[in-house]
Amino acid sequence: MLRLKIEERDVYITQDDITKLDCECIVNAANKSLLGGGGVDGAIHRRAGAELLRECRTLGGCETGEAKITKGYNLPAKWVIHTVGPIYSGSKRDAKLLADCYRNSLELAAKYNIHSIAFPAISTGVYGYPLKEATEVAVQAVKKWLADNKDYSIEVIFCCFDKRTYDIYKAYADKNNI
Repeated sequence: MLRLKIEERDVYITQDDITKLDCECIVNAANKSLLGGGGVDGAIHRRAGAELLRECRTLGGCETGEAKITKGYNLPAKWVIHTVGPIYSGSKRDAKLLADCYRNSLELAAKYNIHSIAFPAISTGVYGYPLKEATEVAVQAVKKWLADNKDYSIEVIFCCFDKRTYDIYKAYADKNNI
């Protein structure tokens, strides 16, 4: 796990299975229904168990860029924040919506007094967001939120599913002296 300092807070980059991380909250790159799907969404639902799906059915879905919270059930994490990333179109709006995913997830974490959170690389799978661009949006959105919330103590983990994703996050951190 690579440790960075952003706005005087610990931020980590790791290559791992987000469903196995020991932190208070993991973020689910969900679809609008919140009822499970492929990729990280399916993995989280499978590991958390049927109770997660039951709770998600009560939430009425989620719009792109927004976030909703559930319990973690059978996951090591106590909480799951579900956020819906944009389907990549190449427009400037994509970056705003992706940044909103990170910002709204962190806002919800603070509201629930969560002090450690792990993010997957939102929208970079079947939603097609280019990984290098998504990495920049993710890190900058987290950095801005931390700067705007200096009094809130939170540890952020960027959890990379594979070596390629990890290497791109690490290269971005190195290039920007983070």
